[in-house]
Amino acid sequence: CFSPNLSTEAVATKCRRSRTKFTEEQLKILVDAFNKKPYPGYAIKQRLALEVNTEESRIQIWFQNRRARHRFLKRPEKNLDLRQDRAYPEENIQGVRDRRCRTSYTSSQLQTLMNAFMENPYPGIDSRQQLAEDIGVPESRVQIWFQNRRSRLRIQKKREPEEGSAQRQNQGQ
Repeated sequence: CFSPNLSTEAVATKCRRSRTKFTEEQLKILVDAFNKKPYPGYAIKQRLALEVNTEESRIQIWFQNRRARHRFLKRPEKNLDLRQDRAYPEENIQGVRDRRCRTSYTSSQLQTLMNAFMENPYPGIDSRQQLAEDIGVPESRVQIWFQNRRSRLRIQKKREPEEGSAQRQNQGQ
């Protein structure tokens, strides 16, 4: 993805998915859904994706971005009693049933993902789409797998110095 011959703008264009642009009608559908339920479940996001003719992952990102902007617009008072301010109590009950099923990977899929990760821990959209096609899972799952793997790698790197100092202390005793 990073090539010395490409400008920064060309690299961003090459590596990133193009911005999803919604029409007025699509935005009206999404805003109405957001006003009813800012944390929709997987089934609702799938239905909305069909309704506005886009991928479920784009709907998920739209809701995340909308919630982030909405937080700045409506900041709650700090002294409010949170137990009385439950705007969406049904979410807690339905949340478990409405989640996406956990994606299970076969050993060959994991091997393919790990090889790709060793080559490039930050693959662009084209690489992720090709990987998704190769292993037979949606691109959004490949994207999440890479995010989780990078996070796990950072955690492991943080633990290594701690484990090394603990071993040195045990050897000294």
